[in-house]
Amino acid sequence: MNAISDISMKTDDVLRVELEVFRREHRDLDDAIAALAAKGTGDQLTIQRLKKKKLRLKDMIARIEDRLTPDIIA
Repeated sequence: MNAISDISMKTDDVLRVELEVFRREHRDLDDAIAALAAKGTGDQLTIQRLKKKKLRLKDMIARIEDRLTPDIIA
């Protein structure tokens, strides 16, 4: 597993900062995809690559949120 996606060795504070960075990047990608689609200037391959990157960020965000949220047994 590469160092960027290995969250098991990171502290909660580091994960919180990374979470905010990933969320911001995810929003920026969303804006970029929408702008390219609206203007019609982006080719489909570029838009597809941006969407895949956005999905990878979403997965990373979910992994970090799972790590930061404690399991509560009811």
